[in-house]
Amino acid sequence: MAATATIRILAERSAQAAARALGNSGALVMGADYRALGVVRSLGRHRIPVWVIKQGGHLVAAASRYVTRRVPWPPGEDKKKIDFLLNLSVQNDLKGWALIPTDDYAVTLASVYHDLLSQQYRVTVPTWEELRWACDKRLLHEVATKVGIDQPWTCRFSTEQELASLDCPFPVILKPAIRHKPSSLSIPKAWRADDREALLACFREASSFIPPGNLIVQEMIPGGGETQFSYAALCQDGFSLASVMARRLRQYPKDFGQFSTLVETVDEPQVAESAERLLAATRFTGLVEVEFKKDPRNGQLKVLDINPRVWGWHTLCTRAGVDFSYLLWRLARDEPIPRLRGRPGERWVHRTADLRVAVEEILRGGLSIASFLRSIRRPVESAIFSWDDPLPGFLDLPLFAYSRGKGTFVSRES
Repeated sequence: MAATATIRILAERSAQAAARALGNSGALVMGADYRALGVVRSLGRHRIPVWVIKQGGHLVAAASRYVTRRVPWPPGEDKKKIDFLLNLSVQNDLKGWALIPTDDYAVTLASVYHDLLSQQYRVTVPTWEELRWACDKRLLHEVATKVGIDQPWTCRFSTEQELASLDCPFPVILKPAIRHKPSSLSIPKAWRADDREALLACFREASSFIPPGNLIVQEMIPGGGETQFSYAALCQDGFSLASVMARRLRQYPKDFGQFSTLVETVDEPQVAESAERLLAATRFTGLVEVEFKKDPRNGQLKVLDINPRVWGWHTLCTRAGVDFSYLLWRLARDEPIPRLRGRPGERWVHRTADLRVAVEEILRGGLSIASFLRSIRRPVESAIFSWDDPLPGFLDLPLFAYSRGKGTFVSRES
């Protein structure tokens, strides 16, 4: 055991020496879920040293052979985490490394404390003043209205009494406007309500986790994942340097997708036009996914959400010709970025989650076995498994089974 520990310490010191030799060109990835795994693999394949910060039950990225070192988040409030990040850099000579948050909480943390963190790291998200509109769904609603981009009916409220008096176009969803705390597997991403009584019941449940002033209610547009599109891009001052468009073919749940299970790249000019108009108006810089849904009642493309970070299916983009993680790293270092547009027709699947979704659809009669098999025909990008880095794939199935035993999915967010 002592020998193993000694070998591990020597390996870490060797990796740190290699990082110094490369001119402090590593990356510290904030997160260890399957989104973070894609970042780790992308940078690792380019021989860039990568450290991972583990949080909660997310383990797959930490298991990657491309990770140089794994460190846990300390317990405590935001300020303690910032002190931890700064001390980590000082003590390990990480000054100049790219800091890459991979979930909503980490994005907010890095953005709010951008000035402090920039003393040690190349922070890959903008300052909070520049980013807040993309993180706060109330501000996104205002910006989309100003720019003239269609969106679902959305309303903010402060109290249960105010919510009870709203004239809602049911069904609706109740969700947080902004995520202030680290995501928890026990807290739903949103709550669906089909009538007034259900809406008030959802509010009482949601307000036990989230302050009522941070909740919004939004119209739920009919249709499944086949009507949901995304525009993913790396931007600089609102200009898209590289971009990919995609459509969800399957998601969980079917009508209210908390996360994608099968995605295909597409060419949709209307999606690109709307997203690029929104990003140009806000002069956005960084990595972003803009989510839309086409309303089958009137054909309008409506903006749903913005993720100013890597999204669940971002590894599909590499298959389509756009390696966003590596391009983000280059942008953080002020290196030139080629103008790229991802090719359509490539597919990505989260196999463990998609199998469960497909089985439910087959049992309901909404999907045939033959159609399911055709949909995952090769070549297809796997969310987790990779032949050059197999251990995360072997971990995924037991972790997925464990999460289902707890009544939720580990890989829940988009």
